[in-house]
Amino acid sequence: MKVAKFGGSSLSSSTQLKKVSKIIQNDSDIGAVVVSAPGKRFEDDIKVTDLLIALHANKITGLPYNEALDAILSRYEEIITGLEIDFNLLDKFRKTILSYLENISDNDRLLDALKSCGEDFNAQMLAEYLSQEGTSAKYYSPEEAGIYVTDESSNAQLLDESYDKIAELKNREEVIVIPGFFGISKNGNIVTFPRGGSDISGAIVARGLNAEMYENYTDQSHIYSAHPGFIDNPHAIEELTYREMRELSYSGFGIFHDEALEPLYQVKIPVMIKNTNAPEIEGTKIVSKRELIKDIPVIGISCDVGFTAISVKDYLMNRQVGYMRKLLQIFENHQVSVEHMPSGIDNISIIVRNKNLEGKAESITEDINDQLEPEKVETEGNLALLVIVGEGMEYTVGLANKATKALTENDVNIRMMNQGASESSMVFAVKMDEYDKALNAVYNEYFRNID
Repeated sequence: MKVAKFGGSSLSSSTQLKKVSKIIQNDSDIGAVVVSAPGKRFEDDIKVTDLLIALHANKITGLPYNEALDAILSRYEEIITGLEIDFNLLDKFRKTILSYLENISDNDRLLDALKSCGEDFNAQMLAEYLSQEGTSAKYYSPEEAGIYVTDESSNAQLLDESYDKIAELKNREEVIVIPGFFGISKNGNIVTFPRGGSDISGAIVARGLNAEMYENYTDQSHIYSAHPGFIDNPHAIEELTYREMRELSYSGFGIFHDEALEPLYQVKIPVMIKNTNAPEIEGTKIVSKRELIKDIPVIGISCDVGFTAISVKDYLMNRQVGYMRKLLQIFENHQVSVEHMPSGIDNISIIVRNKNLEGKAESITEDINDQLEPEKVETEGNLALLVIVGEGMEYTVGLANKATKALTENDVNIRMMNQGASESSMVFAVKMDEYDKALNAVYNEYFRNID
């Protein structure tokens, strides 16, 4: 049995929903479907989730919101009309949104409730259309499906008991259609997942139903060895591991959110990336373990921007017991997560995301000086992290030399380098204004001779 998740681009219009319906009708193994909210229909279009957020902003600031509400409903009216399904759904959607606007006084709770409408309405429409086309299908709300979560607004975390509830849906004769992105707290509140919420929902349902395969449908047929927006015709990846996908997702690959892999990783359910517009293409498979290809030790290269390095220099640092613990404790006290820690004998650099450091850099530096009394503390911003990933790197000599050679020949200044103990990834910090040049240089070094 498969669980299929369809992203926003796959569900942006009635034409796209018809394609989704055909995929489900032509594959009897698909037992459950998880859907996103309608995405962009064209480049300058606005996602329905963004329209719902704008509606919330109007409401809490006291501005008129009828125009924003009409813009949302017009998207669903267009889809309902194109599918020729029950037009009463549109009135139901209007009443649902108005009920939230009128009855939820807490702004954070209201935002979660409104954001959930994008996925919730799409799931209802898809179930209705599948039934109309002769496929037995039924809509299940997250509450009916048993997706119970913690109660912190916009930061839902699944309660483990949910898996047993979801398992009760297994072997249903109809195709189960569930909205992604949100769950229900024990207090009855709608709570959305953080980034990549629908991917997280899909993975949760796949694990709960003990699916043999989780298919994630987007507008791309593969995961590529580098972002197609920066590299022309990058190498298509046929198979990679959870760990490789996690590394690439963390460092900027947007096709699959890294946190969504966790439920699947724990029980080793494979993931297949598929294209809604070309479902006949096999796509990229994500597995727990793969056969390594001798000539391709690097599976992918990514680059993410917006980092700052806080570097601490202190002679005989390595002789001071507890030094690292005290340094990391300072960042924890300021609620700043650490991304990387390249170090030497007498120095260490703490790399953090700019967004997590906003308004805290000066006080963190003061605390380091006060508590550790180092020789020097330096802060360098505007950094990009170039990440080179591949399980085969552990068994291949000279890969770091290849990267440094490529960067040097292209006049890219390496600010720092870090390699994990697993040796399945290397990280180079470069200036943000050089990341495009750095990515192309390293990609060409590793992949220029691969067909």
